[in-house]
Amino acid sequence: MTRRVLLVAHPRRTEVHHLAREVAARLRAEGVQAAMVADEARELGLGEDEDLLLADPADPAAGCELICVLGGDGTILRGAELSRGTGAPLLGVNLGHVGFLAEAEREDLPTTVEHIVSRNYRVEERMTLEVSAFNDGETIATNWALNEASVEKAARERMLELTVEIDERPLSTWGCDGVVLSTPTGSTAYAFSAGGPVVWPEVEAMLMVPISAHALFARPLVLGPSARVAIEVLEHTEGAGVLWCDGRRAVELPPGARIEVRRSAIPVRLARLSSSPFTDRLVRKFHLSVEGWRGAARRAAAAATLQEPRAGSAGVDGGAH
Repeated sequence: MTRRVLLVAHPRRTEVHHLAREVAARLRAEGVQAAMVADEARELGLGEDEDLLLADPADPAAGCELICVLGGDGTILRGAELSRGTGAPLLGVNLGHVGFLAEAEREDLPTTVEHIVSRNYRVEERMTLEVSAFNDGETIATNWALNEASVEKAARERMLELTVEIDERPLSTWGCDGVVLSTPTGSTAYAFSAGGPVVWPEVEAMLMVPISAHALFARPLVLGPSARVAIEVLEHTEGAGVLWCDGRRAVELPPGARIEVRRSAIPVRLARLSSSPFTDRLVRKFHLSVEGWRGAARRAAAAATLQEPRAGSAGVDGGAH
């Protein structure tokens, strides 16, 4: 059976046409078939490319062992929509600015293809959120999120009045711009910009970060992975709110709407090429200054000191006999 990899690319980046064609050609030369959603391939001018297979739009990841994304975090989130639940891991090549979810950079493309061909990558699972919205007892939306689900005001000039509930108990009512409910993966995205903490990916937790809340108690909270969170838009709120999932999928929320968020049983699987710690990713992606750090030098000096014989130890031992 022919091996297959799904390519997902940002159609409006000028360099993507060339890079997608290069990846497809390199993969085919190694006996791996590259596929792409037909509409996306045509938009990139690759609809007739002999190295590309046009995927079934109803199930583009069918039969694919991996999904390779060429783009920034937004494109990678789109790739996550295609990969989640299929078992195929997601590998992002960053063509954007930060690209926090990406595993490789543009200049690493030839090496990345080699890793794909040799299956030289490890797979880690990332927690996702299950999101449901109700109004008058009726379900108005069901969705999911890899980074975050956020409830936000729809009109700039109005605040939302929200009551937050955790594990079926009320916590607080806020007049605010909204609330972000985030996974550890999303802690470096919207939740971070709203003032939330950075959480290491292996931590199983849910973050709740109020946005511009007018209240004495409006600090970010870190909840257990089994927490069940509900947000109610109060009946007297003027205007509508909006539920966003990963900043990509939106649902209008009328006054009185209730949004329930919990951990999903279906993770997103990410392909990793490097075993470098998360600290290094933070430093690299956020351009953090580590000037003056001498940790490695100190450890080397300490190890050398431990290996040296103590001065005079031979004489003391000799004198004891």
